[in-house]
Amino acid sequence: MYNEATVVGTVIEGLREVFPHVVCIDDGSSDGSQKVAREAGAVVVQHPINLGQGAALQTGLEFALQDPELDCIITFDADGQHRVEDAQAMAQRIISGEAEVVLGSRFLDDRTKLSAAKRLVLRTAAIQSRFSTGMALTDAHNGLRAFSPQVAKGIHLQQNRMAHASELVHQLAEMKPHWVEHPVEIIYTEYSKSKGQSLLNSVNILAELFFR
Repeated sequence: MYNEATVVGTVIEGLREVFPHVVCIDDGSSDGSQKVAREAGAVVVQHPINLGQGAALQTGLEFALQDPELDCIITFDADGQHRVEDAQAMAQRIISGEAEVVLGSRFLDDRTKLSAAKRLVLRTAAIQSRFSTGMALTDAHNGLRAFSPQVAKGIHLQQNRMAHASELVHQLAEMKPHWVEHPVEIIYTEYSKSKGQSLLNSVNILAELFFR
C-alpha cells in the first residue's frame, strides 16, 4: 500500500467478507492510507520510508509467517485491480493441498481487457521468464499469488522495485514446489493505470528482465 487512501478502504472491506485476516504493508504513505486501512479492519505494518513493492512483499511474508495457525498467504494489490473471488479460489487450491504455489494469470481466459501493445509486452516477459527459469508461465508479472507457509519461508527477496517479480520466479524455480496457474481478471481503471499499470511500466519491466 502506497498512497492508496482513496480506494484501500473499499478493497479491504471486500476482502474481509471472505478473509478475516488482512494485513496492509504501508510503504511510506503520506496521504493517511494507514488510518483508512485500520478503520476498514486491516492490520497495518508500516515502512518508515518508501522501499518499493519487493520490500513490501517480503515484509508481508515475514509478518504472516509469525502466525502459527497460518495455512495460506495471498498477495493482493491495494489499488483495486484484483478480484476477491479469484483470491478465494486460489486460496482453496492451497488449503486443499492441490498445490503449494498458485500464480494468477490474466491469459488463461478472456476476462482481462488488454491493449495489443501491452499484451505483447507481457507475453514477451513470460517467454523470457520461461527460458531463464524453466517454469512454463503464461503471466510472469501478476501480483495476485497464493503460497503455502512452507514455500513462503523459502522466499527471500532482495530486489525492492519491479524486478522483484522476476526474482520471485527464479527463487520458486530453484525450490521446485508443486505450482499451478489460476485464471484471474485484472481490472484496469484510470486510477490503477496511474499507480503503475501503464504500458510504459510494462516496458520498464521488460527492460529490467533483459538488462538487470
